[in-house]
Formats: sequence, C-alpha cells, structure tokens
Amino acid sequence: MQLASKRIHSGRVIDLDQDTVRFPDGSTGELEMVRHPGAAAVVPFASDPRGTDPTIVLIQQFRHAANGPLIEIPAGRLNPGEDPQECARRELLEEVGVKAGRVERLTTIWTTPGFTDERIHLFWAADLTADKHAREPDEFIEVMPKPLSEVLSLIRDGVICDAKTVVGILYMAGFILRY
Repeated sequence: MQLASKRIHSGRVIDLDQDTVRFPDGSTGELEMVRHPGAAAVVPFASDPRGTDPTIVLIQQFRHAANGPLIEIPAGRLNPGEDPQECARRELLEEVGVKAGRVERLTTIWTTPGFTDERIHLFWAADLTADKHAREPDEFIEVMPKPLSEVLSLIRDGVICDAKTVVGILYMAGFILRY
C-alpha cells in the first residue's frame, strides 16, 4: 500500500516518483516508481488472419535503449483520456500508414512491474487500407510485412525480442489462431 509519494522528475514520456509503501509483512520502505500513462500495441494482418500463413505487418524501429533497431508491432503512448483501442488505430495509421477496418482486443500486460506502472493494451487488426503515415520526428521506421511462419521463427531465434511484440504475436498465434 502506498503511504506517500514525492515527484522526483517530470518528463515528456515518463515521471519518476519516490514512494513510501507498506509491504505485506507490515514493514515500510522507499521505492522509486516510473509513472507511465500506458500504451496500446497492435498486431496488424495484411492478409486474412485465418488464412494459410497470414502476413503480419511489422516495423523495424531505431530504439536508443537497445542501441539500434528492433523489430516490433506498431505501438504508442495513450493520450490523456484516450481509449486504448483508438490509440491502437491511431498508432497503426501514424507508424505504418494504414487504417484498420477491424481491431480486436487481445490482452493487457504489465511491462516491468518491478519499477513502473506501465501497462500495454494489446490488439490485433485486419482489413487494412492504405493511407498516409504521420510519424513523429524521432521515429525512424521501416515497414516489414512478413508471413506468420517467418515471424514465429524470428521470435524463436531471438531476432524479435521486443516484449510487447513477442507477447502479442504469440498470444494471437496460440489463443486466437491456434497456429
């Protein structure tokens, strides 16, 4: 249980708080917590998801924390009061340049609950139509459509190692498609 909180830093993407908490055994302690507004990510299908070896639209994006590019599904921060499904639609258009006729919820995950309250809402999308992307100045993105069989191999081989991407694709393959 949180007893007190002190803001240490406010930034463009995150805030950092020093929280005083009561632990389950009754003791108290100090924890640093990264506060994040949450995000949405989407597994976009360029072909019928239930077809033979459907095509997923991935992106390769430069990530400073990874010291290079990562292969990911489109994702982004929630705006204040924004519905996660609308965020998924917005990010798909902004990053990939497509609109989705269908967007369905998969699940919601905690990214790293040891130090942040960030949660990512995962979706899948289909019935894509081309439009114009609207990337932010710090987004350096290459769109990479790939068949699901290849994507699963890239996950198995550790080439795709972004957590939201791995969870979203494996969730879709295992629970929705039964691939």
